Amino acid sequence: MAGLYCPVCNPKGENYMKLKTILMSTAAAGLMLGGTSVAVNSASHGMAPCEGCTDSLTVVSWGGAYQNSQVKAYSEPYAEATGVKFVWDESSNEAVAKLRAMNEAGNVTWDLVDVVASDAIRLCDEGLAMEIDADNDLADAPDGTKASEDFGDLMVSGCFVPQIVYSTTFGYRTDVADWGGKKPESICDVFDLENFPGKRSLEKRPINNMEWALICDGVAKDEVYDVLATPEGVQKALDKLGTIKDSVVWWSAGAETPQLLADGEVVMGSTYNGRLFSVIEEQKQPVAMLWDAQVFDLDGWIVPAGLPADRLARVKHFLKYATDTQRLADQAKYISYGPARKSSAPLVGKHAELGIDMAPHMPTDPNNAKNTFLYNYEWWADNRDDLDAKFQAWLAQ
Repeated sequence: MAGLYCPVCNPKGENYMKLKTILMSTAAAGLMLGGTSVAVNSASHGMAPCEGCTDSLTVVSWGGAYQNSQVKAYSEPYAEATGVKFVWDESSNEAVAKLRAMNEAGNVTWDLVDVVASDAIRLCDEGLAMEIDADNDLADAPDGTKASEDFGDLMVSGCFVPQIVYSTTFGYRTDVADWGGKKPESICDVFDLENFPGKRSLEKRPINNMEWALICDGVAKDEVYDVLATPEGVQKALDKLGTIKDSVVWWSAGAETPQLLADGEVVMGSTYNGRLFSVIEEQKQPVAMLWDAQVFDLDGWIVPAGLPADRLARVKHFLKYATDTQRLADQAKYISYGPARKSSAPLVGKHAELGIDMAPHMPTDPNNAKNTFLYNYEWWADNRDDLDAKFQAWLAQ
């Protein structure tokens, strides 16, 4: 993995290994401690009275198990303490397009939006998300460390407040008779219909799919974006995806693949690792993880630009609370995503309801991170619209 482009670290010239170290230390190493540190007082951050604030919040997220973890860790305790009413919108997958349309119409109805890092960069560059002053708008760590240092290099944009480190990876059914006792071990088994027949599910967008296709067509990981930057590279990726296109069920929401796997409608499929954790550990379905070439990513909050003062005051009040050390640790008790703050990691040990150790289920656990891929946030921020158009045109053929 040495030498793979590191978009988070690249502005300062650091290489991929530095980011890997950051991800491991913030999301996994602390979890190995099994929650032995003293917990933070739940009332210690962000709960001063909110002057001039609205009494409701419209929050945009991804639905399913991930949104449920946010409700449990953030909004329910905040609502109990403040009386604020939450309206949840499960439109994060369309956040960029919808915020563009709202801005064009002069009517932004969302207050806080959960997005992946590359979308945060796009929204910030387009002036659709506001800049966050981390050391004034966000809570310090319990030991007084400023938020900017506690989040560190995971703050990949001035408009982005990271919550979690997660990965997109594959799950597969463990009871497929046609596989003759074999199980997929490589990402390229997704493209092997002869040894692993059956329907697959892939996300209905180019991100990750194009990279996996190139890797499984012989492109070295450290050359993927050089190749993908050319028309010939794009076609090469689409041609590889074309070898399984007739066997693919395309998904748009993260909850779809777990349901398709549980129902036996697909034999393997991509989604976010926390969604697979839910179907495996909570639902006890005959599904296992394929961690090979999992794609590390960051997810977090952006605040739409131009909010009225009363709505912005409420957003900032909630954001300070929801991204403090304890709240990010609390979220990791409900889903297997690593908290983005260094100070949060030692506070996470076991699942809040299942009582199982969460460390082995994190994407950054050393046993799961033997062959990872980190996609280039900045490259996708610059090329997403063009690649989306080409990918959707290919799908329609």
